[in-house]
Amino acid sequence: MPEHGLMPAPRSERLSLPQVTLCAVSSSNVAATLRALETSLDQISFAEAILFTHADPDAPTPQVRGDIRVVPIERLTSAQAYSQFMLTRLVEHVATTHCLVVQWDGHVIDAARWRPEFLDYDYIGASWPQFDDGRDVGNGGFSLRSRRLLQACRDPRFTCHHPEDLAICRTNRALMDELGMRFAPKPLADAFAAERAGDPASSFGYHGVFLMPRVVGPDAFWQLYCTLDERSSLWRDLGQIGKALQAGARPYMRRLNLTADRIGDAVRSRIGS
Repeated sequence: MPEHGLMPAPRSERLSLPQVTLCAVSSSNVAATLRALETSLDQISFAEAILFTHADPDAPTPQVRGDIRVVPIERLTSAQAYSQFMLTRLVEHVATTHCLVVQWDGHVIDAARWRPEFLDYDYIGASWPQFDDGRDVGNGGFSLRSRRLLQACRDPRFTCHHPEDLAICRTNRALMDELGMRFAPKPLADAFAAERAGDPASSFGYHGVFLMPRVVGPDAFWQLYCTLDERSSLWRDLGQIGKALQAGARPYMRRLNLTADRIGDAVRSRIGS
């Protein structure tokens, strides 16, 4: 595995996407979320980049670079609250035709893989291999959405629920089709992003912590891991992540730390339940 993963070397000129707003919404792993925004901004010039996060005077404030605007929101105390914000409030802050949604564990890999036809669709995200009924696009963690789709999610007939990407792409898909929303076909979705399907070595972006050591490199991943305050999404793929860390520095110590953190999180969860 290359030291810097699949990320390309810095380019002298950034791709210009003036019709796209870069967005991230988070009340946890804020430092890592900022890094996902920065990584995407390093390669692309967007109309605007926005971080929606709570204002917590007791928490250290991560350094926010000048091209990221922070919009204070109430603390999101659950994944359900995140979905509610995405479905009902994000549209109020997007003035461009599209927005690119990133999360702490998903961002742009290589801007050279951008395709203009991505903007022909109202929703595009990594495909879901668990579905085979034609409604298999797509994951919301790294996704491109049109403003008109965001507005359609506020239709009184729309059924809001968590997770928000399933609400858009499956539960309310018939309504979205009726309203004229266009969902990218699976081959284009796989070129746009990798998650449980697709290949990050050939996609524009990705989502999934299990892919991060391969995408950013094991050492950069570990630096990011050490900033996390919420780690639950890692444990499903603990074995795959630990194996990927073999290519980095101090692999055995890092795997031991991962295991200890997993046990500690499980104990705290049991005590708190």
